[in-house]
Amino acid sequence: MGYFFGQSVFGKKVGDRPFSLMLALMLVGGQIFAGCSRGPQVETGVPAPEGDVAVMESAQAPMPTAAAPDAELAPPLEPSQERDLSQEDYNLIEDNPFFLAQTEPLSTFAIDVDTAAYSNVRRFLNDGMLPPPDAVRIEELINYFSYDYAEPTGDRPFAINTEVATAPWQPAHRLVRIGLQGEKIDSEALPPNNLVFLFDVSGSMNDPDKLPLLKSGFRLLINELRPEDRISIVVYAGAAGLVLPPTSGAEKDTILAALEKLEAGGSTAGGEGIELAYEQAAENFIKDGNNRVILATDGDFNVGMSNDAALVRLIEEKREQDIFLTVLGFGSGNLKDAKMEQLANNGNGNYAYIDSILEAKKVLVTEMGGTLLTLAKDVKIQVEFNPNVVQAYRLIGYENRLLAAQDFNDDTKDAGELGAGHQVTALYEVVPVGVDSPIALPEVDALKYQETAATTSDFSGELMQLKLRYKQPTGDESQLITTAIANQTQSWQETSDNFKFAAAVAEFGMLLRESEYRGESNFDQVIELAQSAKGSDLEGYRSEFIQLARTAQALKF
Repeated sequence: MGYFFGQSVFGKKVGDRPFSLMLALMLVGGQIFAGCSRGPQVETGVPAPEGDVAVMESAQAPMPTAAAPDAELAPPLEPSQERDLSQEDYNLIEDNPFFLAQTEPLSTFAIDVDTAAYSNVRRFLNDGMLPPPDAVRIEELINYFSYDYAEPTGDRPFAINTEVATAPWQPAHRLVRIGLQGEKIDSEALPPNNLVFLFDVSGSMNDPDKLPLLKSGFRLLINELRPEDRISIVVYAGAAGLVLPPTSGAEKDTILAALEKLEAGGSTAGGEGIELAYEQAAENFIKDGNNRVILATDGDFNVGMSNDAALVRLIEEKREQDIFLTVLGFGSGNLKDAKMEQLANNGNGNYAYIDSILEAKKVLVTEMGGTLLTLAKDVKIQVEFNPNVVQAYRLIGYENRLLAAQDFNDDTKDAGELGAGHQVTALYEVVPVGVDSPIALPEVDALKYQETAATTSDFSGELMQLKLRYKQPTGDESQLITTAIANQTQSWQETSDNFKFAAAVAEFGMLLRESEYRGESNFDQVIELAQSAKGSDLEGYRSEFIQLARTAQALKF
């Protein structure tokens, strides 16, 4: 079954897609190149040494350098070949509502650096389909992109950047952008890595966009390893097995040879694989190093510990060992997005979806520092809105990262992790006092025993107070940062490229979700905003976003 491997801009070859996308592209005048990543050559399977985990002898020599595989043109899928996506699994998302600043002035959430939703949405659009609304996590769309934020100074691991302007989709409202910039660390300066690759080699991983793509992507990472790094490979199907004991990054040929032997087959004992991977990571723990399990799967666990609650409890237990988790999703048709996101959120980790060799390079090579090295853990944000100037507010996205107000000061509550060079962007839509909003705001009866009138203190120059808590990667006590955001605003046309592009992506997400808060949003405005903020765009990601917006606009007709 064919599947595209690439992205849709700057001449990349992207693979099979149904006729509906071709028609959509003709409507918008776009140009996307078709291609299919060449899979491994014919190989002969041999029994696995442990359980029923399968490996195979490769007729193809390991790649000596980090280079993307060749691609070849392939004809479009016939309609009868279109994939059944009914087995894909997403958590329900209900848009955050507006809250009144007088009665609920505090908004608290854990940061999220995951990017899986964006590349997954891209996969749907490039296949000529609109994504299901619950696949569209707006914060992950926004955080997929890099922004020109000021870098941290002093001993803090990140800097705070803020901006306030009118909301493009609701001119009577304001939009507040909060941006965090993690410290950038050169790859040569990264601490030694103790990495356990945990690969799903069950039968469900047998498609070209799963295990073959996984192997191509990890070749790129392996070629970036240093002698001080240690790599282990654990695989699981009907049972879990250790394919490669801890091996120095200097022995690339040995690691690549073990990778090339992997073959898909059997059922999926995911829980057993996770147990074995953490056992390996703990046995080879590097003090002051980066100790991490990298799980690559479609998330379809069906043997042993397979229910979400049991897996989450297992991951929560393991995170106390100061071993972090990266989850990489692959494939289509049975993608268990909900399960993989939960594991990453609860395992001091991050979650990315790999839809192409280019995305694998972005996650595993270009952004390797942020993917592999955690600068701060349990990072929480709490905003207190000034009821003198704010009538109501809503947080855009982060629906499954919300925390109770009291969780902010509770150091036992898990939150998000910030990696080296990582950025986090959050947007609040604010209704100023005195504005007759076109959105129906909540109505709350006056309280008898509580004073709910706006404070008489002289804080009219402040829109809100921003507080952050974070811990050192192996610490147990959080540190607090507090700053006030001034009650100043400008039109969105006068704002920075950072503001305009983040607003365009948020608006794009609301349109895909058909959010009741999308206001005057439309794809023409999304494209105009994004084009005005494209900047130098050296990697082409913003140009690709503009093309995806045009594709979504055509598919909406």
